[in-house]
Amino acid sequence: MRLLLVEDDVMVASGIKLGLTDAGYAVDWVGSGERAEEVLRCESFDVAVIDIGLPGIDGLELTRRLRRPGMASQATPVLILTARDALQDRVQGLDLGADDYMVKPFELPELLARLRALLRRSQAATSAVLSFGPVELDTAGRVASVRPHGAAAVPLELGPREWTVLEYLLIHAPKPASKEKLLQALTGWDKEITPNAVEVYVSRLRGKLEPHGVALRAIRGFGYRLELVTA
Repeated sequence: MRLLLVEDDVMVASGIKLGLTDAGYAVDWVGSGERAEEVLRCESFDVAVIDIGLPGIDGLELTRRLRRPGMASQATPVLILTARDALQDRVQGLDLGADDYMVKPFELPELLARLRALLRRSQAATSAVLSFGPVELDTAGRVASVRPHGAAAVPLELGPREWTVLEYLLIHAPKPASKEKLLQALTGWDKEITPNAVEVYVSRLRGKLEPHGVALRAIRGFGYRLELVTA
């Protein structure tokens, strides 16, 4: 999943970015509301995490602008971070279009849980477990498994980027996921990765999924889709 972090404190931003990256997110960071608005006009993210106390355009005004009709970011889930704990600030942030609100200091596990909830809500999912046929992905426990019909679950060993690709495919299944979106989910601005890398991880996933009756079909000129293999 690709996430935009908007935070002007370099040390705070570095700590949050490290924790989110370790959790499997592709994180891009900007230090001002003006830069965030510019980026969100032309690029898409699965979630935006925005600090209120930004220089220039603050987080509340940025959130209001992102929710304007016609903005590409209008439907992007927004989680506001702030040191302000007054009820009025929380209410204002939510009324302006934020989806959730966290007061600093906070614990990383809670931030991760709230991000998972926002992602489920944005994809109309109700459970932390994503599944397609016998394949299950527990996004909270970070456990992948295959559950053959009538049998116990078998662990599915995935590398970090294989996990990211499979998670994105499961969220969108049975619809196809574009190659461009998969590439964005795999990397941020500061990572070098070629479009061919998506094909590498898709190939690895095919080898792990097809023995269990799940195919990863290429959609010419677009991307990939999960399908059940019928006998």
